[in-house]
Amino acid sequence: MIGIGIIGYGNLAKGVECAIRQNPDMTLKAVFTRRDPASVKILTPDVPVCPLQEADNWQGKIDVMILCGGSATDLPAMTPEFAKKFHVIDSFDTHANIPAHFAAVDAAAKESGHIALISLGWDPGLFSVNRLYASAILPQGKDYTFWGKGVSQGHSDAVRRIPGVVDCRQYTIPVEDAMDRVRRGENPQLTTREKHTRYCYVVAEEDADKAAIETAIKTMPNYFADYDTTVEFITMEQMKAEHSGLPHGGSVIRSGNTGWNGESSQTIEYKLTLDSNPQFTASVLVACVRAAMRMYNRGVTGCQTIFDIAPADLSLLSKEELLKTML
Repeated sequence: MIGIGIIGYGNLAKGVECAIRQNPDMTLKAVFTRRDPASVKILTPDVPVCPLQEADNWQGKIDVMILCGGSATDLPAMTPEFAKKFHVIDSFDTHANIPAHFAAVDAAAKESGHIALISLGWDPGLFSVNRLYASAILPQGKDYTFWGKGVSQGHSDAVRRIPGVVDCRQYTIPVEDAMDRVRRGENPQLTTREKHTRYCYVVAEEDADKAAIETAIKTMPNYFADYDTTVEFITMEQMKAEHSGLPHGGSVIRSGNTGWNGESSQTIEYKLTLDSNPQFTASVLVACVRAAMRMYNRGVTGCQTIFDIAPADLSLLSKEELLKTML
């Protein structure tokens, strides 16, 4: 039985709690929060909610700590720090900063002898694996990744960190014409701006400078600066009534050619349609807990990614059962 701790208790952490319940080889040991623990009500009976500063006291009692903070400011500091004390899992999703995050976490985990799996979820994560497989199978071709339409947790969180913002839902919307051209095998050269648009619904403080907030959003590097972004200010009542769900999804498409003269056109597409982005991301994180412990038991330490996980390490099934039922 793998004992799990959860850092934070937002939408992702709630999804993690639900996913643990669906995995019979795992149990939730504790939830750690920066809020007043008395104000946090979790679903699992008889599991304590503890102040974040008490997490160190749980060394030796928790096998894997799942970090459910945001990629903008939480995880760059949290993951290396907790990797010194626990095996850790995170969903760091700022693609441009993954190499730097990997290096920081790797140094901490190797020094302490722990294993850390970072940037897990569906993108980065499952989509990353599909891009790897597709590019290896069709070396003469191009990759295209389209996200949405859906709510991006990381981008919404980044906007909520802007002074004067109370809440935000950021929708990523694929450009349909661009997707159609890729599926037709045209292999177009597409800029970031040509593939997606972004739409932000923002609740601002009553006396906030809305023009400054809009500028801060549209110029934010790695998040919005490279996209056509629309910002709409709404009330909290509108947010609750019209944007309470967290759907998402997307497609990874690789179009390429095979044959002596490239005479055959081939297309690989992997698609996700998600009713709940955080619950699905959480399910990926929890499956990777099992892989992390199996890898560690084989002597693997330091920082690892989805590329390093053998598919069989994710499954509850034995090798014999996998051969019989899935191969």
